[in-house]
Amino acid sequence: MEIGPFIPLTSDYGFKATFGNEGNTLFLRTALQALIKSAVPIREVQLEKNAFEALTLDSRSGIFDLACTDEAGNHFIVEMQLGHAPHFVQRMKFYGLHKFNTVVERGRFDYANLPRIYCIAFLEKSILPTAGYHTMANLRDEQGEPIDEQMTFILVELAKFDKPVAAISTDLDKLLYTMKKLHEVTEPTQYPPFWNEEWLERAIEELNTRRMTPEERFQFARYTAINAEAVNAERARLSGIIQRSLQKRLTVEEIAEINEVTVEYVQELLARLKEE
Repeated sequence: MEIGPFIPLTSDYGFKATFGNEGNTLFLRTALQALIKSAVPIREVQLEKNAFEALTLDSRSGIFDLACTDEAGNHFIVEMQLGHAPHFVQRMKFYGLHKFNTVVERGRFDYANLPRIYCIAFLEKSILPTAGYHTMANLRDEQGEPIDEQMTFILVELAKFDKPVAAISTDLDKLLYTMKKLHEVTEPTQYPPFWNEEWLERAIEELNTRRMTPEERFQFARYTAINAEAVNAERARLSGIIQRSLQKRLTVEEIAEINEVTVEYVQELLARLKEE
């Protein structure tokens, strides 16, 4: 298998090896602190075992959800979404509210002193009309004054992040730069200075293919094979839906909207169907 010097951090394997590294949570803790823009360091995190796993409808990537709790009892849900997902905010609400209901039920429906919930999503593509690449949202009134901050939604649109190394100073920007650029690097001379910081250095080591053990290489190949098989199955399923939709005289745009995929992806599948 031909792979580059570094596995993409946004890949299934890369996400689990860094954000989901139970042996060393320094990267996860620092990343979470940066994402929620907190001045208070996160000292400990406990990863939960009941993370959802699914496949996106456009079959271009898996979604790996990571759930964890810090030492203060704050809950975090972290999701990675590659491919276009115009209605992803609704999915974030589903996961966030599911966690809210779980927390309330555990407290025997005691709404006082509920822990904070942060629902965080990384999107490869842009879906919001705003220019910012890091959006934090909670319940506010028409003047923008906070009504409740117990639940916070954080959306990171990687496509909007284009800062050069010279303009990067915050941990958030260092994280996003690494997520977008690490797998494109081939030589140490291309390393930005902040990659020597311990939290990033440890994560990068996990993604360095030249330091992978035979077992790690096997696991990477296994993830890749499983994802490819699932992608092919999902593509076949969606192709069948498209064929039936065309028989009902739906337009390409209508098919894309119903199935929450891009028009370009529907056109791509149609071209493949014509070739078969």
